[in-house]
Amino acid sequence: MTDATLPALLESAGLTGRGGAAFATHVKIAAATHAGADLIVNLCDGELGAAKDGWVVTHHLPEVVAGASLVTSRRGRRIRYAAHRGSATASRLAAAGLDVLEVPARYVSSEETALVSLAHGHLARPMTKRDRFVSGGRDSAGHTIEPTVVLNAETVWRVAQIADRGAPWFRSFGTAAEPGPRLVSVSRSRPSGMPPLPASARAREDEHLGHFVPRAERDGGTCRARGESPASARARQNAHLGHFDSPIVLETEAGVPVSELLRRGGIPDDHGAILLNGLGGAFLTATEARGALWCGAGLTAYGTGIGPGVIHALDPRGCPLAWVRDVLAWAGGESAGQCGPCLFGVPALARDWAALVASPTPELLAQVRSRVALLPGRGACRYPDGVAGFAASALRVFEADLVAHRSGRCAGGIPVDRPITSERKAHAGV
Repeated sequence: MTDATLPALLESAGLTGRGGAAFATHVKIAAATHAGADLIVNLCDGELGAAKDGWVVTHHLPEVVAGASLVTSRRGRRIRYAAHRGSATASRLAAAGLDVLEVPARYVSSEETALVSLAHGHLARPMTKRDRFVSGGRDSAGHTIEPTVVLNAETVWRVAQIADRGAPWFRSFGTAAEPGPRLVSVSRSRPSGMPPLPASARAREDEHLGHFVPRAERDGGTCRARGESPASARARQNAHLGHFDSPIVLETEAGVPVSELLRRGGIPDDHGAILLNGLGGAFLTATEARGALWCGAGLTAYGTGIGPGVIHALDPRGCPLAWVRDVLAWAGGESAGQCGPCLFGVPALARDWAALVASPTPELLAQVRSRVALLPGRGACRYPDGVAGFAASALRVFEADLVAHRSGRCAGGIPVDRPITSERKAHAGV
C-alpha cells in the first residue's frame, strides 16, 4: 500500500481516532507522511477507568504492529510504543522486542503533546500547541520538536483491519456518522467498606489499573512516594478513590443502548449514576442511562459523546457527592502544574467541593459554580476544561443529593460521608 492509497482508504472507511478526540485519522496520517513524522502509539490507558489499550496489547499486538508499519511506510521513521512505567502493558511490549517509551503514571503524562515532549527528552507535560507537531516545530521554551504523530492503540489496530478487510467491512458496523467497530471499558465502584476482591480479581485489577494511583512525591518521574512499592501505591489509591472493580473491555459499535453495554459489562440493574469518559466526561442519572444510545447524537444533550470509550457505574449504596469529592481531590494533584488554572484553580475547586459536601450551603454552592465557570479555556492544555465539565455535570445529576445533604443524608437515604475535621474531632472527643 502506497503513501497515497492508505489515507484515501481510511477516509473512505471513516476511521476517526479512538483515544477520545475523534479526529479524522486519514488527515493525521496524510500530514505525518508528508512530513516524514515518527510515530508514537499511545497505549497508556490514561483516562479514569480505561483498560482497552492493555486489552489490545494482550489480544491484538501483532495487528497493532502491522498497523504501525503501514502508517510509517517510509524508511527511517521511528515507531515507539508509549505505556505507563512498570505496567503490565509496558512489560508485554518490551517482551515483544518493541521500542517502549516509558511514561510516568500520571493523568496528564499520556496527553498527546506530553508524549511528544517526553520522546524528545523533556518532561512528560503538555506543550502549548503553537505548532502542529506532526509537522515539527518548537515548543514554548524554544526546543526543536521533530515531526511526530501520536495515534491511539485501537486506532492503529483499526488501520490494520481496514487495510486487510476493506472500507465496506468497517462501515458495516456503527452508524453513518460514527462507523466501525469500537472498544469500551465498563467498570463499577464499590463502597470502601465492602470486602476486598478475591485474589484472582485483584490480579486483574492490578493488570488493568496498575497505573491508576494518585500523585505523590515524585521519584524519578513516577507518581509513587519515594521508595514506595506499587502495592502500597495501590492501597493509597483505593483509600482515596474507593475500590474499582476490574474494567471489562467489550467489543461493540456506536448506536447501541448504554443499558446494553452496562448489562454486558456485568453491571446490576440497580446501579447508581454512571460516568461516561472519565475525568473529561459527564454523568448521567440511572434513568437517563437506561434510555440513552451510545453515540454522539445520543449523548450530546448530556455534554459528552463516545469519547475514549469508558463507562463507570457508581454504586447506589455509596454517597455520590463524596465520590466526586475524592476524584476532584485526586485530580488536584494530577495536573502538570504549568499554569494558573491547573496549579491553583483545580485544587481550589476540589477544596470548595469538599466544603460543599460537608456543609451544603447556598453560599458554598455559588462558590463551586463560580470556580467551575472560571476554569475552561484558560489553560495551556484542556485539563482544567475537562475537570470543570466533570464538576458541572455532577452538580446537575446530584442536585437532589445536595439538597438532601442539608439534613445529613443523601437523596437515597445514605448517611452523609463527611470528612472528620478538627472541629468534629473535638466535638466527638477524639
